[in-house]
Amino acid sequence: MMGVRPSMGSVGNFYDNAVFESFSATLQCELLDRRKFKTKAQARVACFPFIENRYNPSRRHSALGCKSSINYKRTAAEGLECLSQ
Repeated sequence: MMGVRPSMGSVGNFYDNAVFESFSATLQCELLDRRKFKTKAQARVACFPFIENRYNPSRRHSALGCKSSINYKRTAAEGLECLSQ
């Protein structure tokens, strides 16, 4: 069917593929559309630093209450410190 795959989520699940679709669109727009790669391997190698150095630490995620992963972890750690006192 022209390379189209059905959704892997369950029927009626509002999260279905929303988190991945959002990530995929950001990766496409901010990295892949801005560069030309000679091979798939070059594209793969470029994806890792984008994800680990730019997307994960600084990007605000709706799944984390619109906080970046760094701020989310910091808030969680502060909460645990308060509990231990």
